[in-house]
Amino acid sequence: MSEPKYATVVKTIQQRIQEGYYVPAQRLPSEYTLAEEFGVTRMTIRKAIGVLINQHLLVKKPGYGTYVVEQSQDKIASGQNGLQGFTEVAQSYGKTSHTEVLAYEPLITPSPAILAKLATPGRPNGQYDRLVRRRFWDDDPMTIEEVVLCHEYVAGKQAKDFEGSLFAILEQQVDIAYAHQEIEATAADERLAALLDQKRNAPLLVSHTVTFTSDGKPILYDQSYYRSDKYSFKSTLMRRP
Repeated sequence: MSEPKYATVVKTIQQRIQEGYYVPAQRLPSEYTLAEEFGVTRMTIRKAIGVLINQHLLVKKPGYGTYVVEQSQDKIASGQNGLQGFTEVAQSYGKTSHTEVLAYEPLITPSPAILAKLATPGRPNGQYDRLVRRRFWDDDPMTIEEVVLCHEYVAGKQAKDFEGSLFAILEQQVDIAYAHQEIEATAADERLAALLDQKRNAPLLVSHTVTFTSDGKPILYDQSYYRSDKYSFKSTLMRRP
């Protein structure tokens, strides 16, 4: 099945931004011009632009047009080197990371939403574990991870085992291939604000990610909360060897 037309537009504009064809603060061509270039309707262009705005790559200025966002050089660009764990991203920036495990326990009664993401015909009544971690970039708390893991990949593990790279643990049992990820904006409640050293209602980014094996079998579902003053997201999510 071919991908939707708007998704093709999204990927092309993402690539142009990454390659410097569109530079920070540059105004994009009009919707009419883009629609002619891509051979699609203006509604398709609007949908693609909406996706890119949600990814914090574009910003719309009423009365002026749509512009490329000026990314702070202090922000972590997650995903720019493919599908990586937090530890790997920190290493790529020459930084250290450490992890505080807040909870690790069997998930006795997964919600229908979790089962819809992780259950497969070969795993109709599978076991799952819940892992909650706070991740630090040097000494700054950066993200709260709330992960549901398929138990067969972490059987026998204890909470202290998850103080390092989760991907390193998983790849002892399974090959990680790709992920489906959705990003949205949210505000910090009292718990998240305290854990991330932010004010209540501070802007956060929340990612919803399902990670898969190469044959499409889900490994984990991760709902993570990121400080939006420190994090941005790129779209490349293939696991590289």
